[in-house]
Amino acid sequence: MTLNSAASSGERLRGCIGFPYPVKELSEAIAEAAVMAATEDPRFEPVTGAELGDVLVEVSVLTLPRAMKAVKRKDYPSQVRVGSDGLIVSNSFTSGLLLPQVATEFKMGPAEFLSQACMKAGLTPDAWLDEGVSVQTFQADVFAESRPKGTVHRVQLRESQG
Repeated sequence: MTLNSAASSGERLRGCIGFPYPVKELSEAIAEAAVMAATEDPRFEPVTGAELGDVLVEVSVLTLPRAMKAVKRKDYPSQVRVGSDGLIVSNSFTSGLLLPQVATEFKMGPAEFLSQACMKAGLTPDAWLDEGVSVQTFQADVFAESRPKGTVHRVQLRESQG
């Protein structure tokens, strides 16, 4: 679940939190993630009642994550499909997830996308090269409001050609 503020100062992230694995029924997961994104994302103050009229809701329904496998870890970037794949990077202590749309929104290449996922997990940018770090990919069906309280449309994610 991603919540963005569409206030006059420009669109900005207000919360992004959810369930990367199918641990709940979809309807229950969406409802719970909406509350969590608005109130529990540690990067932000809770969304206030005054802000609700400016909130854009985006729901990403993830596929089951799959472990990346390559003979050599340095080949991981060649396996990442920017604009199609999301990433989960984890070790025994921490994890970080970036949705597929993040790489295209911020014009990242595959290696930078891997590095950013590592940093979101609190790891060094090159931690994806470490055998003790798990790297998984997933895809997402994304649904977003066209404007606050507006109609919902399916977002077409596009794989980057570069």
